[in-house]
Amino acid sequence: MKKIGILGSTGSIGTQTLEIAREYNEELKITALAAGHNVKLMEEQVREFTPEVVCMYDEEAAKELKVRLSDTSVRILSGMDGLIELATLQDMDVLVTAVVGMIGIRPTIAAIEAGKDIALANKETLVTAGHIIMPLAKEKGISILPVDSEHSAIFQSLQGRHTGAVGGDSSDIDKILLTASGGPFRGKSISELRAMTVSDALRHPNWSMGPKITIDSATLCNKGLEIIEAKWLFNVDLDRIEVIVHPQSVIHSAVQYKDGAVIAQMGIPDMKLPIQYALFYPDRHPMKDNRVDLTTLGSLTFEKPDEETFRGLKMAKEACRRGGNMPTVFNAANERAVALFLKEKIRFLRIYEVIEECMKAVEYIENPSLDEILDTERECYERIDTWIH
Repeated sequence: MKKIGILGSTGSIGTQTLEIAREYNEELKITALAAGHNVKLMEEQVREFTPEVVCMYDEEAAKELKVRLSDTSVRILSGMDGLIELATLQDMDVLVTAVVGMIGIRPTIAAIEAGKDIALANKETLVTAGHIIMPLAKEKGISILPVDSEHSAIFQSLQGRHTGAVGGDSSDIDKILLTASGGPFRGKSISELRAMTVSDALRHPNWSMGPKITIDSATLCNKGLEIIEAKWLFNVDLDRIEVIVHPQSVIHSAVQYKDGAVIAQMGIPDMKLPIQYALFYPDRHPMKDNRVDLTTLGSLTFEKPDEETFRGLKMAKEACRRGGNMPTVFNAANERAVALFLKEKIRFLRIYEVIEECMKAVEYIENPSLDEILDTERECYERIDTWIH
């Protein structure tokens, strides 16, 4: 039986991971759960899956959960120290990192140092600290298994090679073809984007995701973050990663090899497949209601992204080229700007302006330590709060 811990168990990826654990309860055991502040849902999850340890990042939420679960033996932790302790739990084989934001970096590093395999759904970990995470994973001999649908598709398209898929030799790869749906605003002009509201941006045509990643899809910042993540996961430079808009979201991404062959992974737009593949890798298990009927698809279309209108993608590429702490600046500025947009404190196009202003203002650090990465994040937040308020 494989023992699983989940950071972000009450979110979209976390709850879908638990659906898989529910179906395969004789093969997967949930030993640790962590979330931010959703006490009600966490209580339900604990009573169903009986983990050994639980962490609520919010201190008050942890206190409330202790009262609610006083009739159980579960150990309840809180804060960043709690996340790190949970991530290093001895009775755990795989840690699913499904929290949103840079909060996931420290627990992920701790889990790797403790020898845990990582099912990675927290893209900020590699975007901001890939230069720390990937060498550490190699040193400790642990597997990083991508959960994002695009990176899982690339990972699956790399199977069967004589070299490893994640962090290994990429000399036989011509380029990574990273697909994007185009989001809810595909084809719109800058003038049209000026009028877009939060509810407009949250209406994704294909995927059901959390609010932050849905807004990132609307700006194409999500695809920019995925480029940086792919660079680290698959050991390729920026010039060998091409973003292609594929509105049907059937081809989740592909690899073009140096002989010209293209191998792609296809499927319905559903996150459960990449989650399940990561949990059971290298085995495949049956999954209900997860079939593409090629005879009814009609045509699959592809187009180049509009990087002039959706500037998030271009700015992410710039951050990736510069390296150092610039991906952290891009990520942190976007994170805070999206939060402000969701609260209706800024307009949609202001997200791009906030990112651009931070990338100009924050001092460049060539090879940032973890503390410098977190300091960079803090500086971005402070600058933005000054500008907006």
